Amino acid sequence: QLQASGGGLVQAGGSLRLSCVASGFILRSYTVGWFRQAPGKEREFVAGIGWRGDNTVYADSVKGRFTISRDNAKNTVYLQMISLKPEDTAVYACAADRQISRPASTQPRAYEKWGQGTLVTVSS
Repeated sequence: QLQASGGGLVQAGGSLRLSCVASGFILRSYTVGWFRQAPGKEREFVAGIGWRGDNTVYADSVKGRFTISRDNAKNTVYLQMISLKPEDTAVYACAADRQISRPASTQPRAYEKWGQGTLVTVSS
């Protein structure tokens, strides 16, 4: 399973680092994506990373502010978020896709494993 953590309440302009830890399977065999869902809105892709830590993909709305990385030795993927905005407020969840031969997909249906999310709230 996947477990996301690191969310919380932060002021606009602040930073947070989310972690996604895998248990029961080897995360390095998967491409990993971060998605978020704000109240009343559809789930949206945030960032993705290939199994070797390369081939990162970002949503336009977070480019230059969010950085996805992974530590395969720790079975963990991170999402560093800086310059947070109120519109970043959402539940953030990580997901794993075993198709490692392509860049991270932006489509939720491509991912087989999902973790419960962690809430990020950015106050203005």
